[in-house]
Amino acid sequence: AELLEALLDKHPNEIIYVAWDNASTHQDDEVEAVVRGAAGQLILLYLPTYSPWLNPIEMLWRHFRREVTHCEIFENVKALINASYDFFSRYNRTPQLVLSIIGSNVA
Repeated sequence: AELLEALLDKHPNEIIYVAWDNASTHQDDEVEAVVRGAAGQLILLYLPTYSPWLNPIEMLWRHFRREVTHCEIFENVKALINASYDFFSRYNRTPQLVLSIIGSNVA
């Protein structure tokens, strides 16, 4: 809900289109209230269930889970944040790799 509110605040006079997957976090009362309150300005484009190819960032998240969090128990939140930062720093230095992971034909 906070992200949607931030989008609405940043673009108060524009229609905003959001590609929406079926994540459970997208289906709570707070999110629904924001969407109802922004009727006409916020347009949700619902993606079919189990369609990660329509949401390319899912491919990068898959790599993140495999490399950072899979079968890993972190001592504390700081250790998780550091591991996450290292992952994204590494991939930030290799944009061609990111493009190949998300299936971009621009790479």
